Amino acid sequence: MKKLFAGLVICLLMLSAVACSSTSSGSEGDMSTLERAQKDGKIVVGFSGEVPYAYEDENGNLTGQSVEVARAVFKELGIEEMDGKLTKFSSLIPGLKSGNFDVITAGMYITPDRCEQVDFGEPEYSIGEALAVQKDNPLNLHSYEDIVNNPEVKVALMNGAIEIDYLKAAGIQKDQMEIVQDIPSNIAALESGRVDAITMTGPTLESALATANAKNIDRVEDFTQPMVDGESIRGYGAAAFNPEDDDLKKAYNEALQKLKDSGRLLEIISEFGFTEADLPGDMTTEQLCKK
Repeated sequence: MKKLFAGLVICLLMLSAVACSSTSSGSEGDMSTLERAQKDGKIVVGFSGEVPYAYEDENGNLTGQSVEVARAVFKELGIEEMDGKLTKFSSLIPGLKSGNFDVITAGMYITPDRCEQVDFGEPEYSIGEALAVQKDNPLNLHSYEDIVNNPEVKVALMNGAIEIDYLKAAGIQKDQMEIVQDIPSNIAALESGRVDAITMTGPTLESALATANAKNIDRVEDFTQPMVDGESIRGYGAAAFNPEDDDLKKAYNEALQKLKDSGRLLEIISEFGFTEADLPGDMTTEQLCKK
């Protein structure tokens, strides 16, 4: 009888230990992304390698407008370590959805189509488009309409870039577009004469031309900003989150607003060629997702 009683006690103790272990591991698994990141002091962020948004400097350190804004925001949230991962622009949203990243931010515009896939934070900057051509602009290109009017013109664009939609909206044919994987490939395509023009945001183009020391390429200074549905194009960029990480998005937005109110956001982005004119103003993500 004593042996039976002792055996029952041991069994109960073992079951209790298993239950406690299961409860402990369950609460860890039930943590939200924000709670886990604040507990661990670390968050994984996906970036696309594009100057001036995210790139490695001469010492191999990850920096750029998107990188430094995210770093400052997460420090405000008590998350000291930001594990930045560089990837292709077209891999950002799939990587976020598959769990490779907790957050993505890399000069990505807020668009209605993207709003159906991810939850954007509030805008961090706004920016216009730019065009670069062969030296002295032999084809006299000053707008997307000029490209439409000359079907022989070829334009290189980065895979996944919003400019692809802009060119389509302007009426530029698919066979006039050459899709490349990154910014250096854009520059190389234009320098080699394989294409007649490249288009991207103003700060990206300035940084790309400076980095490449391109001598046979000119930026079109009197470029006419494209129009879509009668409205001038101006892109607004922000960080993006998985829809289930609403608490992380809200906390990010609150910390970002502090940076805006204090003037620190402008200080951060001005190091990468942005000016006060590139701040997002009163534009909201809700408005941009509805357009």
